[in-house]
Amino acid sequence: MAGATTVQKWGNSLAVRIPKDVAEKVHIDQGSLMELRVETNEGTITLVPKKARKKYSLDELLSGITPENTHKEIDLGTEGNELI
Repeated sequence: MAGATTVQKWGNSLAVRIPKDVAEKVHIDQGSLMELRVETNEGTITLVPKKARKKYSLDELLSGITPENTHKEIDLGTEGNELI
């Protein structure tokens, strides 16, 4: 999909408006977190919607620990006040 839009001043920065139909097609709205990719050699700027990372609860994380995936204790030695 290609289209044209105008770069406009927004405070001390520049902004590009994303047409509503384009935003709907890529499932973004106001406040969506975007990754800005700049290719200076090619003179291109690409916006990619960032998917929110799932936040796990402590119970969810702990439920993934099994005897099969638990590593052995690692002795890193003592440091500082641990000598006592």
